[in-house]
Amino acid sequence: MTDAPKLITRLEPQDEYTHTPDAASNYNESMYFNVFDAKTKVGGWFRLGNRPNEGYAEMSVCLYLPGGRIGFMFGRPKIGGNAEMNAGGLKIEVVEPFKRLKLTYDGKVCLLDRPFEMANPSKAFRDNPQVDCKIELDYEGVSPMFGGETVREDGQPRDIDPEKSFAKAHYEQHVAARGRFTVAGESFEVDGHGLRDKSWGPRYWSAINWYRWCPMNFGRDFGMMHSIVTGVDGQPR
Repeated sequence: MTDAPKLITRLEPQDEYTHTPDAASNYNESMYFNVFDAKTKVGGWFRLGNRPNEGYAEMSVCLYLPGGRIGFMFGRPKIGGNAEMNAGGLKIEVVEPFKRLKLTYDGKVCLLDRPFEMANPSKAFRDNPQVDCKIELDYEGVSPMFGGETVREDGQPRDIDPEKSFAKAHYEQHVAARGRFTVAGESFEVDGHGLRDKSWGPRYWSAINWYRWCPMNFGRDFGMMHSIVTGVDGQPR
């Protein structure tokens, strides 16, 4: 009986940029950001996931606006490769790895006065206006990096079944962000805190039975993230 290989977590500055896709058809490289300004009660979250071997990206924008309004957009824009994080009007640029990134969006959002209407997305998009939206956010890392790629002790990759994989690498960081949202000609300044993450590798969303992911930020010097994840066996960890 042989011992299981020892595993280590590896994270390098170049991991902030896009990687050469695996051969797996379901390769996905994604970045997620959120921010909330506790003073103005304005915030949002943003995700861009490249699926270069399938020829499209997953793009999501969700804004929390004064008075309980929501601006939301989702799309699967076509992409021709994995050279950059830039699709559907949403663009993410690495200014300085682990320290500074820039996020912009230029497109439409569905503006809802009653956010729970999104429980029926097709009806919500049909019954509510789609308005012009621009987003400019400068992100600053305020915590160490958590996570990376789990590899063998000799640096060789693990054997992963792409049919059961959610990601071969994942990291997170607490952040601060400043900038503005412009929605239907109305401008909102943002100066708040949040969390960002990145993952890459084969992904099937159904590889996880369910999960709860709760980032909490109380300022530059105090934040946490709590998650409960269950695999296909339904056992939480």
